[in-house]
Amino acid sequence: MAMAPQPQVGYDFTSTQDWFSFNISIWEPFLVQLRSSLDHPPRALEIGSWEGRSAIYLLQNFCNIPTSELVCIDHFDLHRTPDGRERYKKIQHNLSIPGLPFRIIDEFSTVGLYRLLEEEIQSPTGGFDFVYIDGSHEADDTLLDAELAWRLTRQGALVVFDDYEWNVEPPESIHHPKRGIDAFLLLHDKEYEVLHRGYQVIIRKTREMRIGFMTTTGDSREIYEDAPVNVAFSTDSGYAMPTAVALTSAILATEQRMSFYIFDCGLTADDRERLKSALPSSDRVTMTFIELPEGSKGRQDGTWAKIDALSHLPVERVLFLDSDILVRHDLGELWRVDLQGRMFAAARDIGLPMGHAAVPRRPYFNAGVLLIDVTRIRSRLASFLEFIETRAPTTYKDQDALNEFFHDEYLEINIEWNATGLGTYGTMKDNDRAAAWPNGELAALHQSAKIVHFTGPVHPSMSRILDEYNQPWTSKPWGFVGAPGHPFAKDWCKVLRKTAWRGWFESEEYKDEVAKAESKVMEQGLQVFRDRIAAARDELQKK
Repeated sequence: MAMAPQPQVGYDFTSTQDWFSFNISIWEPFLVQLRSSLDHPPRALEIGSWEGRSAIYLLQNFCNIPTSELVCIDHFDLHRTPDGRERYKKIQHNLSIPGLPFRIIDEFSTVGLYRLLEEEIQSPTGGFDFVYIDGSHEADDTLLDAELAWRLTRQGALVVFDDYEWNVEPPESIHHPKRGIDAFLLLHDKEYEVLHRGYQVIIRKTREMRIGFMTTTGDSREIYEDAPVNVAFSTDSGYAMPTAVALTSAILATEQRMSFYIFDCGLTADDRERLKSALPSSDRVTMTFIELPEGSKGRQDGTWAKIDALSHLPVERVLFLDSDILVRHDLGELWRVDLQGRMFAAARDIGLPMGHAAVPRRPYFNAGVLLIDVTRIRSRLASFLEFIETRAPTTYKDQDALNEFFHDEYLEINIEWNATGLGTYGTMKDNDRAAAWPNGELAALHQSAKIVHFTGPVHPSMSRILDEYNQPWTSKPWGFVGAPGHPFAKDWCKVLRKTAWRGWFESEEYKDEVAKAESKVMEQGLQVFRDRIAAARDELQKK
């Protein structure tokens, strides 16, 4: 459908100041397509409106329903000159004629845009679908206008830059808008697609809207809505493959920007490249490798790498995940949890909800998923490390130490965020489990788990496999017997096929590992069998 021509009757324009009408034929197809794609009332923002020629066109052809909105920013010399007051009078008159909603912000663009940004923070459906930047010709002003307006621009919106081929100043001059436009386009490379380049440049935004700051009146959770989700893993070559599955599942499930920090406990160069291949082509996700210093406890025993990493994380808040997990839900929800002044958040351990014999009996969490206030926990780190060195070794090492030292300084979160023992010990009757989850929460996890944690050994022992009272046994999906009975083992394998290890189960490497693991487990199992028979005979002879 053709758009309405530029109106003349009843409007008060200076005939010698028509710097817009020749753009209509270029704008029309893009606006028609954009307008037809919207499922909400359109909103347009114009920076530099003069007497309102382009604004009238937008009112008649884009913001042309009673629930739409057009916002114009122009300083009109702050009403201090006759010309400024006259232009303001004309634009008020002109924009009133269509009888559609409009708003004029009579400020310099920086002030006006900041005002809009503060307003849009409070609006859950904020942002503009069309932005026209036609203000100052100075390159730095143009860059600033574009940067602030970009934060108000919705994904899929059009942004139009005027005067790209302006002939009054040399294009390389700071007094020409081209330098500012080019700088903006370079800075935001891969966040848009260019639709037209001529006297005007028209782009379509391809990334989500990000205002990038909050005000004193905002909800503190907004800080984490806009910041990247920081995720840390500690891993070595033996766990590189499951780490790839874990981070790939996190990327697939999470919409927010993400930053991964991989603590290298013995990765090869090939491992690193294969892990990096999990990143999408956009810059929504980044990955940084960090090596623990020589002599650190984590270099000697990877179980402690998570504790060592707390001193080396370059961020103030992090989701520290074990490598044997599968993310099934957007991590942004967990990321935004209010820690309420606690050191970290963790979910109760399903296998040991009240701990075990080597630790005090009280609620006991699993350390495979931790949302950590890094700054706060560092204030206690020296005391914690001293505590670790003086305590007797226990079965679950770092997890036991964290539970003992921080037993009253963590926030308990829903077990959906660290679902362990699914299909195995989590389904077995236990008084502590029944007391902790009396309303069917454990059974519901088989459908509702947001992070699945594959606890247990990679290769289970012969005695575990043959234990008729505890079936199915607990093991990991990539081991020589897989994870029988686990409701999400197949989902783990599906994600594996999206990583650089996609052909793992068909590879000769896997077949060799299975053969070696099976042989080793059988040898160890038979040895245990022989040792027990010998011990029994010795006992019998003593009698």
